[in-house]
Amino acid sequence: MKNFFRKVAFGIGPNESVPSDPLKWALNQVEEIPKLSWQGKIYSEKDLRSHYKDWVYGDRKVLRKKYKNDKNLYKTYKDLLRHKTGQKFWESLEISIRHHEGINSQQPVLAKLWMFWGNFFAISEKDFLANYSTGPYHREIIRPNLNQTFEKMVYEVTTSWAMIHHLDNSESAGPKSVTASQEWRRRKKRPATINENHARELLELHTVSPKAGYTQEDVIQLAYIMTGWQQRWSKSKLETGNVWFNSEYHQIGKKNVLGKEYKKGKKALAAVIKDLVNHPNCRDFVADRLCKFLITDEPTREMKQPIIDAFKKSDGFLPEIHKAAIKVAFENNNKFKKFQTPENWFIQVAKIADLQWPPSPEIMNSYELGTKPSKKQRTPEKILKRIGHHPYRAKQPNGWSDLSADWMSPELLIRRLVYADRSYKFSKLENDNSEFYESIVTKNFEQPDEILKYLLKNMVNRKSERNVLLFNHPEFLKA
Repeated sequence: MKNFFRKVAFGIGPNESVPSDPLKWALNQVEEIPKLSWQGKIYSEKDLRSHYKDWVYGDRKVLRKKYKNDKNLYKTYKDLLRHKTGQKFWESLEISIRHHEGINSQQPVLAKLWMFWGNFFAISEKDFLANYSTGPYHREIIRPNLNQTFEKMVYEVTTSWAMIHHLDNSESAGPKSVTASQEWRRRKKRPATINENHARELLELHTVSPKAGYTQEDVIQLAYIMTGWQQRWSKSKLETGNVWFNSEYHQIGKKNVLGKEYKKGKKALAAVIKDLVNHPNCRDFVADRLCKFLITDEPTREMKQPIIDAFKKSDGFLPEIHKAAIKVAFENNNKFKKFQTPENWFIQVAKIADLQWPPSPEIMNSYELGTKPSKKQRTPEKILKRIGHHPYRAKQPNGWSDLSADWMSPELLIRRLVYADRSYKFSKLENDNSEFYESIVTKNFEQPDEILKYLLKNMVNRKSERNVLLFNHPEFLKA
């Protein structure tokens, strides 16, 4: 069952003992949410939103105007502004916190599920959100809800600043709302219209999925329910103010979604979310995504059913859903092996090889103060971009793919070869020996003798090639 530790977590580190009861080990990690293991500074989402405002809407516009006739000076001062607002820092800090949790926390199974739900409720690469907001959104919205109900998580995700901004819900105004008849709209020729983005993703990606058979009219009606949920705009904060319900933008009258009627007002959103998460298709969709993440690209009904049953019996209590998924993964461990996504593979390499990764709080502090990282201290965001899988920079709102075929192109596999080689630069001096490799192989592979024989047979002059061979072995690429 040794690959089970990589299937539901990130493997066994050299200083860890192999648990005698893998299933119990995993199940015991999903009920409580511990304090983050990162010992450095952690900044609030609200604080980073302020930096986002300074970069996007503040001094950059002043600089553009001031140096409109000198592109070189504009570039120089824009780079200084990048540092001042932390544009190149916060993203790397958040990735460091994320990876530290996967590698060093006492609950790596929970950390992997945290990563799953962050991708399930993805924020795509847009408007500098990855630089300032997506990491804090994962920390303050997704992670604290891992031991709450799915309904609560969906509601808090839906009304979060990051998701409201990401899907442009602030721009949605009911055509029969109070704001629709205001003089300024006629004067500026800006009629009140709905924006369907958020409503469509709530149905398609976050709850019932297209299998529920909703129509375009259901999307429109849900968008009407969601009108009024927006960022509180002011001259000082612009669109970075907290999310609130602005009744002047809310569409008047009753709405009908999937055959059920909802009254107007703020409470309608919670009511419709409650019905969506309790829809049979939502339970099936969540079970399907969990199985695709942990077990196989083509989950069977038999795999999904225990997760669906746990969802229904517990009213969507996530620890019970997670336990059911872990049990299904355990039961199918010897039947299916899942090709690992690049980031998951990278975290496993770092944990199993005991690399000096992620950058320490001390290194991140110096980076914040302006010290340029060395090549050995490459920033996390750069490495993840280069291996093709940055968790905060998905190209679409549906997040990164769970399907193996999407990660098996020659280019992406070559990138793993390159970074397996470079990973040696992060190795600790005391681990540069054959005994170390024998130990980590024995802890993490079912057939350690075969893997060790393979390493010895193909070993060449450069020591770093041990990492290339081991971490790109077919048995390591899958779990």
